Amino acid sequence: MKHLYALLLLTTTITQASEDCRDPVTQSAMNICAFQDYQQADAALNAAYKKRVATLDKAQLERLRTAQRAWITFRDAQCRYEAGVYEGGSMAPLVHSSCLTLLTEQRTKDLIAPLDQP
Repeated sequence: MKHLYALLLLTTTITQASEDCRDPVTQSAMNICAFQDYQQADAALNAAYKKRVATLDKAQLERLRTAQRAWITFRDAQCRYEAGVYEGGSMAPLVHSSCLTLLTEQRTKDLIAPLDQP
């Protein structure tokens, strides 16, 4: 029963956070909404990556994988750096997720751009 209550509470919190994302007021809601934005950006990145992979030969695919791994390392380090200013504070998750979102959206554009060229 205790687990059921925890699941219900979590589901309610997530649902409320989704509704609050239209105009989040509390820091907690802003943090949750920023993380949801990142999840959407990450899903778009994964879709763009799959499209890009489908167009590459074996050598280019290996180069892309190397570049993607390096980019992920950069993205994660950059966002830890940016959020580090607020370490221990309630804004740190918002800054971290916002950074992840911005860099992920930029990377998605980079992956899509060659597909748009004739």
